[in-house]
Amino acid sequence: MFRRLVTGLAVGLFGLAVSAPLAAEEPPVRIGGFMPVTGPASFLGDPEKKTLALYVDRLNEAGGLLGRPLELVTYDTGGSAAKARTFAKRLISADGVDVVIGGLTGSTMAVMPLMKRGEMPFISLSGSVAPIEPTRSWIFKTPQTDRMAAARVFDDMRRRGIERIGLLSGSGGFGSSGRRQSLAIAETHGIEVVADETYAPKDTDMSAQLTSIANTEGVQAIFVFGFGQGPAIVTRNYHQLGLGLPLYQSHGVASDKFIELAGEDAAEGVRLPAPPLLVADQLPADDPQKTVLMDYKSAYEGRYGEPASTFGGYAYDALHLYARAVREAGTTERPAVREALETVSDYVGVTGLFNLGADDHMGLDRKTAFRMAEIHDGHWRLID
Repeated sequence: MFRRLVTGLAVGLFGLAVSAPLAAEEPPVRIGGFMPVTGPASFLGDPEKKTLALYVDRLNEAGGLLGRPLELVTYDTGGSAAKARTFAKRLISADGVDVVIGGLTGSTMAVMPLMKRGEMPFISLSGSVAPIEPTRSWIFKTPQTDRMAAARVFDDMRRRGIERIGLLSGSGGFGSSGRRQSLAIAETHGIEVVADETYAPKDTDMSAQLTSIANTEGVQAIFVFGFGQGPAIVTRNYHQLGLGLPLYQSHGVASDKFIELAGEDAAEGVRLPAPPLLVADQLPADDPQKTVLMDYKSAYEGRYGEPASTFGGYAYDALHLYARAVREAGTTERPAVREALETVSDYVGVTGLFNLGADDHMGLDRKTAFRMAEIHDGHWRLID
């Protein structure tokens, strides 16, 4: 049964509790969302939903947008692209939202035609570059791209003298896109992919793929591109096989949940390109993101009593980019907001520094968006 979560209603333990409208005579600004709150990708969707609820509350407490209250309507896709399409239709046609936020890579790709036809600003939470290349009028995104992640990993590999690697990627939307981007830029970064393996979303053991990579002549490291349970299984299998090769993961598992799923012993030494929230307390005091990061971390953990997640940070940035665009446009009229989103500059967010443009619907720079981190004694340690 599909769950609909609307702010202002008490809907149980995982419901959204949002302050009442600021003024009854003012129509609310309706924020629509869909994300995998339950299912294998719930570690992404749950903090995204909670973050939207938290900051809709905070925006309402601060006076809303243009003097109007915000109202949040979200749906739980369970990770299903088909459900995402159903909910996207509902948000546009029945719920009458002003913007839509959410979506894994597969879900995002599935709903983009609906957003175009409905002329609906859509800020995706997909980690793939696919939604914004080529640029599409109504599609924006906040997470770092898979291409940026691969480049950051390859740069770190070269500093360690690694030139020949094995690539293991998930066959779903995120993993497939990450694989394509990794293969496309490897050579320009001085990396040769000498083994190329994949795993399916429901695979429960990747020992065969890891063994094949390890037996490839000259391989010096393994790079895994995926999200959810798969990369954690790979990491456990890697540990069980006793492989001595450096193991890298993508930003798709950049959360404490990954360490929990993989196990501290298995995850020891794993490196990945980390969104800055993951290592916020280790950033220098003069880092321009540190205040934003620590404020978000404090607010989220204070409300929910659980560690803040980088995935929730993507939702934070999506909501605040929308709010900034509405204020700049002076209206919630969708075409005006869409144009205003393209002019956002110098926005310091949880994910990084954003400078959007007509030809860049993400606007993140690689330096602020990713910091290399390594798992040490069950914790993330900043290394670059």
